[in-house]
Amino acid sequence: MSGDIVMFIIRMSVLVLAITVHEFAHAYSADRLGDDTPRRQGRISLLPPDHLDLLGTIMMAVSSWIGFGIGWGKPVLTNPNNFRNPRRDQGIVAIAGPASNMLQAVVFALIIRFAGGAMRDDVGMISTLGLFLLSGVTINLALAFFNLLPVTPLDGSWVTSALLPYNLAARYQMWMSRYGAIVFLLLIFVFRDFLSAVIGPPVFYLRGILLHGVDI
Repeated sequence: MSGDIVMFIIRMSVLVLAITVHEFAHAYSADRLGDDTPRRQGRISLLPPDHLDLLGTIMMAVSSWIGFGIGWGKPVLTNPNNFRNPRRDQGIVAIAGPASNMLQAVVFALIIRFAGGAMRDDVGMISTLGLFLLSGVTINLALAFFNLLPVTPLDGSWVTSALLPYNLAARYQMWMSRYGAIVFLLLIFVFRDFLSAVIGPPVFYLRGILLHGVDI
């Protein structure tokens, strides 16, 4: 099997797992905070089919083949009226997704630390397992920081709304409802270099901390 196909399968596997856990984290936190909407929609689940979006999965496959890997799952719908503190709880639900990706990156890094010789093949090259684990760290960190950008429809927009004073949050949400999707699309398709410059440094800094002292 060629190296390109192997890396494609690895990226797809990591992304499917990362997005599934990400959406589950949204659903579970909303349920715990009093909104049973995700439960009624069958989203309290760790099965990928319950969370993957068709277009998002196609985008995931195409971008993974190109080499950078991006996609999305089905948004977890919530009813803020069911929360005890709607603004605060909506922010908690939003940040639960990126937090789950951070946690996954930590888990992958811990497995790397215990993997030992399994990280390399017989000729000293990084093994398929090693590539999968390293991708698990990097992709999850990238997803976490990407989703924390304060742009609709990303989780960071809800976190920002929860942190801003009420009047400022209302103006911010109004602006994002009008222009957020345009800004998002420009970041993805036009200003990718700028996006990489914003996300790359914290991703590789934290990756360095998680893998400090590991021979890779």
